Amino acid sequence: MKRRNFVNTSFLSSISAAIGLPIVHGSYLPKGVIPIGFVEELGNLPGKRSEMIVLNDRPINAETPPHLLNDMLTPNDLFFVRNNGLPPASVDADNWTLTVEGESAKTNKSYTISELKSKFKSHSLNITLECGGNGRKEFNPPAKGNQWGTGAVGCAKWTGVRLSDVLKDVGVKADAVYIGYYGADNHVSGDKTKNPISRGVPIKKALADDSLIAWQMNDEDLPVLNGYPLRLVIGGYPASCSGKWLEKIVIRNVVHDGAKMGGQSYRVPCKTVAPGEKVKDEDMCIIEEMPVKSLITSPKTGATIKVNQNMPVSGKAWTAAKGISKVDYSIDFGMSWKSCTIGSSSNQFAWQQFDTEISFDKAGYYEVWAKATDSNGATQPIILPGWNPKGYLNNACHRIAVKVNA
Repeated sequence: MKRRNFVNTSFLSSISAAIGLPIVHGSYLPKGVIPIGFVEELGNLPGKRSEMIVLNDRPINAETPPHLLNDMLTPNDLFFVRNNGLPPASVDADNWTLTVEGESAKTNKSYTISELKSKFKSHSLNITLECGGNGRKEFNPPAKGNQWGTGAVGCAKWTGVRLSDVLKDVGVKADAVYIGYYGADNHVSGDKTKNPISRGVPIKKALADDSLIAWQMNDEDLPVLNGYPLRLVIGGYPASCSGKWLEKIVIRNVVHDGAKMGGQSYRVPCKTVAPGEKVKDEDMCIIEEMPVKSLITSPKTGATIKVNQNMPVSGKAWTAAKGISKVDYSIDFGMSWKSCTIGSSSNQFAWQQFDTEISFDKAGYYEVWAKATDSNGATQPIILPGWNPKGYLNNACHRIAVKVNA
């Protein structure tokens, strides 16, 4: 019991006041666990809809219910929040500065946001970002970390400049291996010497045309909880690579070693392991490309229809590959599959819409399963993929429940 972290007294008091009742045994509430009766109240996050599912409040992490992800571009107030630290207390966008330096930088340069806008050509791309731990709650034995359902994902129109243009303006030495980022967010401990997160990507990915330094999301300023006023947007990689409140980029001659790059953070076993097996840090490999995945966004799970009534089904599919080649659905727990219609994508890393209509000839309980296949031939597994200690990369088929009445 002594090893558990408990919520502080002030937080308990604020929850009690909001509910209007004392929280019996509240002193035993683990840190980061929010009383379920208060979740809806706490769902009123700055700039976000109350329907967001809040996993914890310090740092703030919230996901989007799948049925609210039916738009081709996820609205800003519905885009998931994955924070490792606390957002900066104040932001002066007019005087915000991005510095680029490092062992493999030919020079050191700093840019204001207005200088980025005037010096480099702006680009807008629709890019899907997904937390590496999306779907973690399905792993058994349970994996450590935020117990994400399936809604730590979204696709938005991001506007900014190419990261490659800025890096080339600074100058990249031939020995460059990686880039890393640093943001203005604060460590939850309050220790100013600690970075809550400082990740990065291989130099080849950083120099790709679709890696951006962005200041707009869906033609508006970035939301406060999604990195305002400046962030990275790196498609096809875990969203943790898309650093928020961006202040500094370092060009490295080694794999970046910032916070959340080592140990078991955003890493999976290099070789398959048995569920629950302990894995040494040195046997863990950094996650790079995210796997193919899909999500049924309409109807909402628990839909009720009548026998032989047509039920429209739609959803989104995405991948780190060039695109989605097909999406199939099953209503008999994966024994047989039928094809959906797939829409095109505006650019790589934008998710694609799939649609179909399904009817059921007998009354009873059904599940609709969706399975996407990408242009590389990779397809979603029917059941959970390889277990790993931190519960990353769950791309098992998404499913919804349907009740069919006579």
